[in-house]
Amino acid sequence: MTTGDYHFQRRQAQRPPGSGFEFSAWFFMRVSGVLLLVLAVFHLLYMHMVIRVENINFDTVVGRWTGPWGVFWRLYDLFLLIFAMAHGFNGSRYIIDDYIRWRGVRVAFKTVSAVIAFVLWVMGAYIIFTF
Repeated sequence: MTTGDYHFQRRQAQRPPGSGFEFSAWFFMRVSGVLLLVLAVFHLLYMHMVIRVENINFDTVVGRWTGPWGVFWRLYDLFLLIFAMAHGFNGSRYIIDDYIRWRGVRVAFKTVSAVIAFVLWVMGAYIIFTF
């Protein structure tokens, strides 16, 4: 064993289990999944049971975002957007890791996926705040 191997093993041994990016990503998937379940089910029930499907149109969204509860609904929609995009991007990252074996291609796919997720997040946030 060379000196470099010893330092590498020592550094790895000092790292506590359950730390690092992959553990954080795994934990985020669980937390964001529960939050998305709550946010999406409430959104679905509110939009389909309270407002009713036949009444949902452009004016409904304008009324929700400009009314007295407008700040709440904008933040609610922003959180729904943030958690859905982050959860979906993290899931696509897992799928890319599972199915693409070549490192360069995997990095390219992850980069394209991250750029698409970021652009969609910015577009959604822009619409929510400048509507």
